[in-house]
Order: sequence, then C-alpha cells, then structure tokens
Amino acid sequence: MDSAEFDKVADEYLAIHTRNIRLTGEDPEYFARYKIEEVRRRWRQARKAEPRAILDFGTGVGASLPHLARLFPDTGLTALDVSQKCLAVAEGRKVKADLVWYQGGEIPLPREKFDLVFSACVFHHIEAAEHAGLLAQLRNLLRPGGWLVIFEHNPVNPVTRYIVATCEFDENAVLIPAGRLKAREKAAGFSKVEVAYTGFFPGPLRPLRPLERYLSALPVGAQYYTLAVR
Repeated sequence: MDSAEFDKVADEYLAIHTRNIRLTGEDPEYFARYKIEEVRRRWRQARKAEPRAILDFGTGVGASLPHLARLFPDTGLTALDVSQKCLAVAEGRKVKADLVWYQGGEIPLPREKFDLVFSACVFHHIEAAEHAGLLAQLRNLLRPGGWLVIFEHNPVNPVTRYIVATCEFDENAVLIPAGRLKAREKAAGFSKVEVAYTGFFPGPLRPLRPLERYLSALPVGAQYYTLAVR
C-alpha cells in the first residue's frame, strides 16, 4: 500500500468519492455508516461484552470514526493509516481517537490490545503477497475471542467493478474474491471465519434494505465482509 497514492488525494477524497458513487444513489457518508451499523448489530447479536478497544485499520480520512464513536461510545478508538495527510484530515473530525502513522513492517501497537479490528475497503490496495503477514499481525493484536471484520468490494458484482475501474484512488486496486480472503484469514490462524454479502439495494430501493441480512449468503451483493474470530 503506497502512502503517496493516498497523500495526493487526501484533501479531495470526499469529492472524488462522491462523484464516483453517484450512480448508487447514495453518498460516502451512507457507506461509512452502514458498515459500522452492521458490525454493531452483529456484536449485539452475539451478546458480547462491550469492547474496551477498537482498531480502525487503514482509517484513511477517518470516515468510520464518527460512527464508531457513536455506536461504541465507551470504547477506546485507535486509527492507523499509511498516509499522514489522510490522518490529518481524520484528526479534523474531532473524534477522540489515537491516530497512528503506519510505515510498513511491524504494526506499532501492543499485542492483544483490541477486542475488535475493523477495516473498510483497504486490503484491495495491499499487495497480495503482504496479506498473510498483515493478517497474522492483526490476529496478534486481538484479545482471545476478538473479531477481525474486513469489508471489501465484491468482484462478482458488475456495478462494483465499474465503480472501482473509474475511481482515481482505485487505480491500482486488485479486488479480492470473498473465498480467497476467507482462506487467507484461516491460514493466518483465525479459528472461525464467515462471509456475509451486503449492498443488494441501491438508493432508490432503500426501503428494502432491512431484507439484506436475510440475503447475506447470496454472493452477488456489491460488497461483502468477513468476520474472523481469534
């Protein structure tokens, strides 16, 4: 993942993203919000104790941070990214979080610090050869029983493929099939990994979105997430 690639778009990220996804009938805020709402729903469904610490891995301009703070209000937040300029934009959101600049190699955070590691559309920017090592590191950052939740674009979905192909900051993106990401997480030592698909209904059909949780096994949604348990 090249920091320069995101440094150059940090100040314009929101405008670029807004233009790029306009055919979905939604704005970037929706896509940031729904992911955290889904994680919150799954966390409550599992009846887990409230997390003490959450890591937003690859936070970018911090779009997820306000939603993490709102839905996990008593949880300590850490946001990590390779781009200092993106972290500066994230800091401007005025969300209480530790912002960490990641320069590659060993992640500069303590082992077994987090109950939840969240990552939104980051791994398709990372060289495939680096996935195994990073996933193993993220596993080590989790407390026993902790969750790694990774959202990614679904390469099977034609609308997703078009949006990624026409996005300035996705120029070097390599989309990851869900099964491949799941296999890499299992190989990294996670005890359980599941896949759920999302993004079935565009903006004009938003009243149907409560049905999405019942469609999560259908591999045609615009995005998917993996939920891996340490």
